[in-house]
Amino acid sequence: MRTRIKFCGLTRPGDVRLAVELGVDAIGLVFAAGGPRCLALDHAGALREAIPPMVTAVALFMDNPGSEVEAVVRRLRPDLLQFHGGEDDAFCRGFGLPFAKALAMGRGPGDAVNARKRYPSASAFVLDGHAPGEPGGRGERFDWSLVPGLGRPVLLAGGLSADNVGEAVRQVRPFAVDVSSGIESAPGVKDGGRMQRFIEEVRRADSNFAG
Repeated sequence: MRTRIKFCGLTRPGDVRLAVELGVDAIGLVFAAGGPRCLALDHAGALREAIPPMVTAVALFMDNPGSEVEAVVRRLRPDLLQFHGGEDDAFCRGFGLPFAKALAMGRGPGDAVNARKRYPSASAFVLDGHAPGEPGGRGERFDWSLVPGLGRPVLLAGGLSADNVGEAVRQVRPFAVDVSSGIESAPGVKDGGRMQRFIEEVRRADSNFAG
């Protein structure tokens, strides 16, 4: 088993290129308004160009109007959409691309109850540490023992860093881990050493399941 790794909230092309060199599987570009990692479409184009084939480009939204999502899809050609707001299944699937739906786990598994029934078109679920109605990407860990069986690939997020991601992989065995603030020196500014150490800890944890 190999745990996939997604680095999210990148704002500089150089950080994208380094992440790719280190072996990341997916790059998340944020278009949810109001945060330090939110990208203008023109600036996002330079980051998208730095993502090579075979590395998944993910566009992240939170209650954006459909016209904004359509503009990102048309301009950047992401491989996967990620929705963190109150979007329903029909909205999420309406752009002709696979999507992952984020579920708020900060007050227990309430958002995850019947998630597969509410989002039958979802390709994956992102379990994040924020409370319902709050934005993600704030580095908040939740109780990993609450991870439910969802019948879809799970991306584990929320408060991950090199210090705890090995434990997370060993305990939850998610399809992927998703990190943003845990590899930063400042909001939106990724740190090369933290990125490398994060990947090393995931691979070390994976080696426990080898053979």
